[in-house]
Amino acid sequence: MQFEAPRGTHDILPSEQPRWLWVVDTMEELCRLYGYRRIDTPGFEDTGLIVRTSGEGSDVVQKETYTFTDRGGRSLTLRPEGTAPICRAYLEHGLHREPQPQKLYTIGPMWRYDRPQRGRYREHWQLSLEAIGSDDPAVDAEIIRFYDDLLERLQVTDYTLELNSIGDATCRPPYLERLNAWLDEHADELNDEARLKRATTPLRVFDVKSEQVQHALQAAPKIGDHLCDACRDHFAQVRAYLDAYGVRYELVPTLVRGLDYYTRTTFEFKDEAIGAQDTICGGGRYDGLIEAIGGSPTPGIGFGAGIERLLLSIGERERPRDEIDVFFVVDGDADRARVLETMAQLRARGLACDTDYAGRSKKGQLTQAGRLGARTTVIVDGGGVRVARAGGDEPTTLEELVARLAP
Repeated sequence: MQFEAPRGTHDILPSEQPRWLWVVDTMEELCRLYGYRRIDTPGFEDTGLIVRTSGEGSDVVQKETYTFTDRGGRSLTLRPEGTAPICRAYLEHGLHREPQPQKLYTIGPMWRYDRPQRGRYREHWQLSLEAIGSDDPAVDAEIIRFYDDLLERLQVTDYTLELNSIGDATCRPPYLERLNAWLDEHADELNDEARLKRATTPLRVFDVKSEQVQHALQAAPKIGDHLCDACRDHFAQVRAYLDAYGVRYELVPTLVRGLDYYTRTTFEFKDEAIGAQDTICGGGRYDGLIEAIGGSPTPGIGFGAGIERLLLSIGERERPRDEIDVFFVVDGDADRARVLETMAQLRARGLACDTDYAGRSKKGQLTQAGRLGARTTVIVDGGGVRVARAGGDEPTTLEELVARLAP
């Protein structure tokens, strides 16, 4: 019997690794630049954590979790997203007692049972970026700017950013009363999916896929028109900071997120070119989540961004080639051991070096140096050591070369 990868999973083959690592390396470099520290949590969590944070009626809990009972009788769930586990670790390990906000990130696999299709896997890799412990609207703007910056560095340009505020515990309840009254009056325009979502969390009716229902919901009251003064001011400041960053966005009053813990700022980056699953990053503020899992009231904001979907947005673009600083063309009776010693000295000083290991001719080695984009090509042969120049080779020695290139 020949085995295959389980349905909804995928192997990351050697040929795919350069583009994959390009994305991951860029994410990690941006985290360093923005001051986010890495945290890694287990691949599975107590099922109660997932139910408490995602909402018992959410699609995640009802349809998508991989939940099992272990040999000790404990109910465990493979993590479907990164925010709740990071918040659990934030509380468990006393990060709330350290200077705030705690700016954290993780990159790893998540699991959701769903119908596999282009850009959607049952096991997928995700960057989760979280800033916990501050309600400053500038943090919201920074989180959003981070992903905008990531797309820019990965040369992705054809995308939109949708933005909304869904209020908080002060203004959302009276809004939901108005929304429920409207839904009662227009019950005949809702389908089964909308009725089911309404029964769990009325805001989720805006998540239905039916175009007919979505058209009807255009007339429903919008949360943006019913924000309290504090939420309205907070959202205005978020937009002002995004404007200062030069981040382009569209206000979408029907944008809600599928998990119960979201408050205030919500956002999604979308790229329609990748297909029906066009959201490449989604997130928002979750000021009630820490309290929901046993902590003190603590504000927070973050996002989840899948790597597989981002690669679809990148398309066929390749990672910009890392140029070699020095390539040594070694020919004839040259002292190859001395060349390798020189390469070690240059590498110890931070210079990228390479030479031929395939038995190429001198001409072939010069061609290889060009392929690698070598900034400096050094020829070592029976005639001595020379730096290749367009106007003629420049004689030198290996000792002088080290002193000149890596003082």
